Amino acid sequence: MSDPYATIPPETDRAQVLEVVEQAKKLAVQYRQLTGKPLGITGEIAECEAAAILGLDLHAARTAGFDATEMRDGVAIRVQIKGRVIANPKKIVGRVGGIDLSQPFDVVQLVLLDSDFNAFAIWEAERSAVESLITRPGSKARNERGSVGITQFKAIARLRWACP
Repeated sequence: MSDPYATIPPETDRAQVLEVVEQAKKLAVQYRQLTGKPLGITGEIAECEAAAILGLDLHAARTAGFDATEMRDGVAIRVQIKGRVIANPKKIVGRVGGIDLSQPFDVVQLVLLDSDFNAFAIWEAERSAVESLITRPGSKARNERGSVGITQFKAIARLRWACP
């Protein structure tokens, strides 16, 4: 299994990083309870969850187009990771964040997080399917901002992982 925290300097204690991520999850939940607003760390938590669950190699922040790579049959697959907190996993609604087709990526993964910021499902769609969906006529949000509904995304994706 690859090291999901490969971009963290070697002198950094990875166990400490995992501990900080767990603390961040708790703070995000508490912040939402107090203010009714998200803390704004959903994307970072989704990346950490996907890396830990699927064995992805995370890349440096602000890498254009993709957040991680995954080796498949000796080929590095560039993975763009999107995260969404779902209050009720039995009623999944909302949108996937903007996907920029001008950037390099091979697949898009949607990490669905419960209200405690724990992943309960990871869906993955190939770039060609994402391009077809986003460029299909009819929606300004989809065509101009690259934002698609979760249900639309799931229709073109495959379930990579689900919480047992």
